[in-house]
Amino acid sequence: MKIRRFLVWGAAFLFISCATNPFTGKQTLALVPNSQILPMAFQQYNQFLGENKVVKGTSDAEMIKRVGQKIAKASERWLNANGHAGYLKDYQWEYNLVQDETVNAWCMPGGKIVFYTGILPIAQSETGIAAVMGHEVAHALANHGQQRMSAAQIQQVAGAATAVAVSGKDQKTQQIVGTAFGLGSQFGVMLPFSRSHETEADRIGLQLMAIAGYNPDEAANLWRRMKANSGGQAPPEFMSTHPSSDTRIANLTAWAPAAKAEAKKFGVTTFK
Repeated sequence: MKIRRFLVWGAAFLFISCATNPFTGKQTLALVPNSQILPMAFQQYNQFLGENKVVKGTSDAEMIKRVGQKIAKASERWLNANGHAGYLKDYQWEYNLVQDETVNAWCMPGGKIVFYTGILPIAQSETGIAAVMGHEVAHALANHGQQRMSAAQIQQVAGAATAVAVSGKDQKTQQIVGTAFGLGSQFGVMLPFSRSHETEADRIGLQLMAIAGYNPDEAANLWRRMKANSGGQAPPEFMSTHPSSDTRIANLTAWAPAAKAEAKKFGVTTFK
């Protein structure tokens, strides 16, 4: 009875700790409120900038800021048009280029974005940058950071509950159950959860870059270049936090017409 009561209360807690995201229409985990997440993210971002070489005043650095501002403006237009004015009130958009040969870019909750110089040759153009920027901005808009933190908390609690449940068993049984839980939660829950976020960010980002006036067809081309740059060296999709390049290319190609149709609602019919 105690276990059943615990599950009922746990389910109720999860239900009231969910929020509906306007970009996905889904109920998402929100165990950690943005009032806690955003100040921490802003502090960590500033710390990172202080410990790394930020590129300033160059044409590339200015391009990163320019594209970021256009994508953020596109997101604001979409939100206002869909009845979500004020959604971005706590966001503090910032876009920085950092000297690092890693082929990567990332976004912290609240709109703090970094591009590494190593991704510029793969992006090739402002439109390629927009494809990456749209994806990163989408992570912030969909509150993926908040969801990952919430999921990690649930995983920890579930792990502890599993350990308690088998605490009276022999050591070998405890080890087997612990290992099974670890592998099951990682490959069956956490990694698919992460891949779903990447897919959401790809789809949302595609629409945002189109509304901002950038050709969404370029997103699939970007990932063809990313695949070529990796030399095919990637783990199987089920073992990765990200969908495979082939999956992303197929998705982005299929979604591009819908992104153009969405941009047309905002008067955008030609693309850079």
